Amino acid sequence: MEKTTVNTETLRINLIEMIVEASFELPEYVLRRFREMAASEKDEAAAETMRVLLENAELAKAERLPLCQDCGAVIVFLEIGQNVTLEGPFLGAQIEAAVEEAYRSCYLRKSIVGDPLRRNNTGTNAPAFVHTSIVEGNQIKLTVYLKGGGSENMSALKMFTPTSSAEDVVEYIVNTVVAAGPNPCPPLFLGIGIGGTADEAALNSKKAVLRGEEPNPDPYYAGLEKLIEERLNKSNVGALGFGGISTVAGVYIKPAPAHIASLPVAVNMSCHSTRFRTRIIGG
Repeated sequence: MEKTTVNTETLRINLIEMIVEASFELPEYVLRRFREMAASEKDEAAAETMRVLLENAELAKAERLPLCQDCGAVIVFLEIGQNVTLEGPFLGAQIEAAVEEAYRSCYLRKSIVGDPLRRNNTGTNAPAFVHTSIVEGNQIKLTVYLKGGGSENMSALKMFTPTSSAEDVVEYIVNTVVAAGPNPCPPLFLGIGIGGTADEAALNSKKAVLRGEEPNPDPYYAGLEKLIEERLNKSNVGALGFGGISTVAGVYIKPAPAHIASLPVAVNMSCHSTRFRTRIIGG
């Protein structure tokens, strides 16, 4: 396969653009889903809540205002093709520079503290949280995911015994979301990592949401996703916790191989402002 050279300055520029786009504009499939949910609501208060969320998205795009006052932690996923050669300044520094520039130039709220206990704000929204993997090919798949603290705080992980049933797992997920109530700002795009190790399940629960509008390629897990969505939308948590049938806008499961003695299940609640962008660089 032909080799490709990518300058890290190209990645820095793209990352700035992606952070800005994600901060002000929801993906079109998210808006489409919200319109469907608003039209399906029978309770007027619930329907009005969905209309407010749609109006918020329209104003954010038109006025170049952040979709949420919590402008999020920056999570970066890099899938680097084995036949890609990087050149230019150190990639890690370029990512941090992109975050700083985007948040400074667009007056986005800076929410990152440099130490978890002493709570000193870095003043730049850096560092980003970067996850890199090596894949086949001569391209780089670059994804930026902006994650707010309210929804992130509702994350959950449970280590099941391997004899647990699929129904046990579904019940845990449903109960976890219902217990969170309005805190993660539903309607949610719910990512679920099943299998792997504890850390991989948690990471996969974030990666799962990034599937967007693509269907699950595995019919078994597609069926579980539908079951979880149906149960949660009958829970009456509803949009922003005001009741109704709009608790989740989508459910996404990403499974992984696991040890014979383990069955980790991680839950990632992505709020109604599900903000991410993906680009392919090089090739």
